[in-house]
Amino acid sequence: MLAALITLTPGRRNKFIDCQRAKVRIAVLPILDVKTHCNSTLELLEHVYRLREFTPEWIQNPKYTHYKPLFTPQDEWTIVKDVMEELGPFRYWTLSMSKRHTVTLHYVITVYNDMFDHMDGMMRPLAQKKTPRKEDLFLAVKLARQMLYKYYAEVTPTTGMHLMSAHILHPFRKLRSFR
Repeated sequence: MLAALITLTPGRRNKFIDCQRAKVRIAVLPILDVKTHCNSTLELLEHVYRLREFTPEWIQNPKYTHYKPLFTPQDEWTIVKDVMEELGPFRYWTLSMSKRHTVTLHYVITVYNDMFDHMDGMMRPLAQKKTPRKEDLFLAVKLARQMLYKYYAEVTPTTGMHLMSAHILHPFRKLRSFR
């Protein structure tokens, strides 16, 4: 909502850009949307996270103080940062698979293993935490892991055999992922 208010008029937009002048080389504006693909949420969060320090300065302007309730408090920025850190590796995996111009079949098992390892690594320390924010993050990761397992379990024996054969035939991977 705050992004819409900042970009609504040229005057507001210019005031927001002025807040950045002494701090960054290239001033940027909040964006309302990004192109739709699997990493768009992460891109939007990263973009708004970079702008977090300039929003309070913009709200200090007497014209805009009535928008103060729309400002994101520090504890919510911490949640945004946690979500970005947890989703970051998934962007790597999806982009590494989608941007290749060659066969990627032999990478599938390794990518699935890496995703399961990442989620398990996130869940271990979160399981000990008792703050509501960490409990919510644990539950979200647990549900995401269950969904990933569901997709992985739906690999049919025929498809699974193709994946394993491609993986074994890879000149460098061979049987390493199956240890």
